[in-house]
Amino acid sequence: MLFQDIRDYQILFLSLFLFLGIGTRDWTIKPELILVTIITSLVTQWVLLNIQIRVIGNWENQTKGVSLPIRSPLITSLGLCLLLRADNWTTMALAAVCAIASKFVFKVGDKHFFNPANFGIITVLLLTPDAWVSPGQWGEEWWYGMLFVGTGGMILKRVGRWDTTAAFLGSYAVLEAMRNFWLGWTWDVYWHRLMSGSLLLFALFMVTDPRSIPNARIGRLIWAVCIAIFTYILRNEFYLSTAVFWALFALAPLTVLFDTFWQGKRFVWQEARSGGVEE
Repeated sequence: MLFQDIRDYQILFLSLFLFLGIGTRDWTIKPELILVTIITSLVTQWVLLNIQIRVIGNWENQTKGVSLPIRSPLITSLGLCLLLRADNWTTMALAAVCAIASKFVFKVGDKHFFNPANFGIITVLLLTPDAWVSPGQWGEEWWYGMLFVGTGGMILKRVGRWDTTAAFLGSYAVLEAMRNFWLGWTWDVYWHRLMSGSLLLFALFMVTDPRSIPNARIGRLIWAVCIAIFTYILRNEFYLSTAVFWALFALAPLTVLFDTFWQGKRFVWQEARSGGVEE
């Protein structure tokens, strides 16, 4: 049933953000590119899932208790539409294919370690000349931040991954505060660097993906702090405006290492219905 799974709310919220961006921020993304991204994600998921079933077999055991695989590619495609911009539809299609394929290719056991949307974004940034990300596309209006925190907080409470967001934002905020104090800047500069809609979206909806981040809480906390530190370095030493996305991409494989050091229960979406997953 609809809204029995927390991912239904995530799809609703991401769709709302997309409509808000187009309607209130005058985004230039074309409707046909949104359609191409969504359809490509769904088709790629279906094709690769069927290939996996034919290779591994035993469909009944693999799909026992699992709903039709529509929610995950929808979330991925909406994430791509929110963050990625391109001039050609082929670039968006390539991003969608790479994003979904990363779940099937880059995994250990039954767990993938790259965030799919992040993988798709970085791939087309590297391979195509017309892809870009605009971190400042949301501006700094306070009500966007309140909306993101409210909706993201509801999802994080249900999936039990609020600690990852807190560790990332807290660490990054402390590092930026130290730099701001050292340079003698006024605190409005500090808030200007933190109150970014894209940064909040990343912290609430991307870096907290429960299927690709470390299972154990201690692993998630250390992992989030590492991403915050690397983001800070890339942004302030290399002046990379898209630092958060590159930091997540570069450090995503640490999930495998941290899951080896600290054992934790593997997240499954069905358990999110009862308010989270036990550690």
